[in-house]
Formats: sequence, structure tokens, C-alpha cells
Amino acid sequence: MNILRLTLKSLRQRRAGVALTVLTIALSVFLLLGVERVRTDAREGFASTVSGTDLLVGARSGPVNLLLYAVFHVGEATNNITWKTYQDIRAMPEVAWTVPLSLGDSHRGYRVTGTTTDFFVHYRYGARKPLAFASGHPFNDLYDAVIGAEVARRLHYAVGDTIVLAHGLGGPATALHSDKPFRIAGVLAPTGTPVDATIAVSLEAIEAIHVDWRSGVRLPGMASSADQARHMDLTPRAITACLVGLHSRLSAFAVQRALNEYPDEALLAVLPGVALGELWHLLGTAENALRLVSARSSSGLTRRSDVPPSLHAGRSAFGTCWKAGAVSSWLCGSATQVWTPCMVKPVRFISSSVRSLWAMPLPAVIQLTSPGRIACA
Repeated sequence: MNILRLTLKSLRQRRAGVALTVLTIALSVFLLLGVERVRTDAREGFASTVSGTDLLVGARSGPVNLLLYAVFHVGEATNNITWKTYQDIRAMPEVAWTVPLSLGDSHRGYRVTGTTTDFFVHYRYGARKPLAFASGHPFNDLYDAVIGAEVARRLHYAVGDTIVLAHGLGGPATALHSDKPFRIAGVLAPTGTPVDATIAVSLEAIEAIHVDWRSGVRLPGMASSADQARHMDLTPRAITACLVGLHSRLSAFAVQRALNEYPDEALLAVLPGVALGELWHLLGTAENALRLVSARSSSGLTRRSDVPPSLHAGRSAFGTCWKAGAVSSWLCGSATQVWTPCMVKPVRFISSSVRSLWAMPLPAVIQLTSPGRIACA
């Protein structure tokens, strides 16, 4: 009993040090579990975004870049592929189905995807789950739109509402296609993928809203009304990328090689799984940094429990956790939407090097990761 009393008395005399030590332990455990959860969820989120697609085809750039802008809607395409090339891909005997994707417009920060109704038939996510409609139906009119679950929830949209698309990824009011409004025909059920934050319209609709635009600029005196556009030739001139399904996966490498050597245009065909592997290889540095974060925070627990070292350990743990938040934002913000310390909106953040971020002093990291310095989408 004397030892227990002495222990309790010693703890009371060192209340501040004990409290900071307990806080350090809690932060370390939270960090260890949080880092592993972020890593696991990010991998699962990437892998479940697109399934059942054998090839992803776009203009020649890089496999990871093509995957990010075509599937995860991060970044922009470096070039398009012509409609003739897409028809040639579709006509290949090994190809079972194709889904064209035309990107470049937006609505209140959400990406607009021009596609066909085959998108709702062939697109799969998770364990080959098909897309389902929470309400409404696919677009069947030129100015119909189908919105994802997140768009409907955040913007409070429903079937029958009218929306106006914007040219590019958000710009001034003069870049709005206000002369050709769209009606929401359907709302997709939640998928947990970038489809939730997408507005899908037909390829003909993309052409219709751009009939009086050239090189990203509206032509003065050449305005065409919505009704006039209905009577024009709206055959697409180009698309951004396309998803390809094959009759047999055994022909995947042969078709990939044929597309990469396509003589009329510089194409890049990638296997989504291989591109994901390359992406995780690039993010390997970030994963190692996160593990280092956990080791650094845990190492502070070996210090003595008197007040000055505990204060130092608490400050070190706090700084470590905050840096971990910044590094975690880089890890998942490059391809998914992850809640960061600002806890206001999902943040998309891309850094050229996680090492430079980790090497920053604590005040610099706090300033970099404050809500006012990161653009929340």
C-alpha cells in the first residue's frame, strides 16, 4: 500500500507531465491507427473506382496521368483523340464494348463528363457492381443530364431541376453556357467513387454547347440558340479518352500494343491495374514517410515523465501529428477526396515531393495546411 500511495502522490505532484504523457500516448495510438486507415482506404478507394475495364485509352502522355484525369478527374488532359480514331478502336474485332469520355466542362466545381448511355451499362466499380439510379433515368434528350449522388446531396438537386454548365473547370460568368440549360433526368445511387461527383451528359450535348465556341472562346456574333443547335450536325470531333472492354482478356496485351503503335495518331493504352500499380509505386515515398511519422511519435514515449521532457514530447507529438495530416493530404488528395484538419470541405492537394513537405518546420506546415492556403473543391 505504501508503494501505491507513493505512486499516486508522485503522479499528483507531476500532474502536467502525466497529462501530457497520456496525451502523447493517445496521439501516438491515434496516429498509428489513422495512418494505416488512410493507407488502406486509399488503396481500396483506388482499386474499387473502376473494375471490369480491360484498357484505358487516351492521347499519349503517361499512364498515371491518363488514369488520374480520365478516371479520378484529377488534372487535365494534355490532348484529345479524334472521333475517327475512336471509331477505329471500336471496330477492332477483339473489342466487345467501348465507353467514350469527353471532359473539360464543369458545374459549380463538379466535373462534367460527355459520354453515351453505354456508360451506365458497362461501367463497373467495386466488385463489378453496375451503376444504379436513385431516381430518374439515363439522358434521352439532347439537354438531359445525369448527376452523381454527391452533386445531388451537396447542391440539393432533384430530377427536373435546371442547371447551367460552365466552360472549363470553373471560370467567370461569361464562360457559362447559359443559353443552353440542362434538365436533370436522373440521379445516380452512391458509389463511393468519382462518379458521385460527376455530371454526365451526352456527347452530342457537349458538341451543342460548343457550336459557337472556338479554342475556348465564344465567337462574337455567332451565337446559336438551344433549338438551333438541335438541327445541326453534332457528331463529336474528338473525345478525351475511352474505356475499352475486350471479348477475352488474353488479347489485352496484343490490343494494347496495337493501339500504342497506331499509325494515324499518338495513343496510349494502359491496363488500369498496371497504372494503379505505378501510381502506388510513386506514392511509396509518402507511405514510407507516414510510417516514419508513426515511429517518430512513438519514440517520444521513452522519455522521462518529469515536466520539461513531457512538455517537449507533447509538443513533438503535436507537431508530428500535424505534419502527418499534411502528408496524408498529399497521399490521398492526388486521387481521392480526403477530410483534412480544416474539416470544411474535401481537399485536393498535389505536392511535387513529400520529402520537402516533411522537412518543413512546424509553423510552415501549419501555414501550408491552413484552410486559407489550400483550395477546397
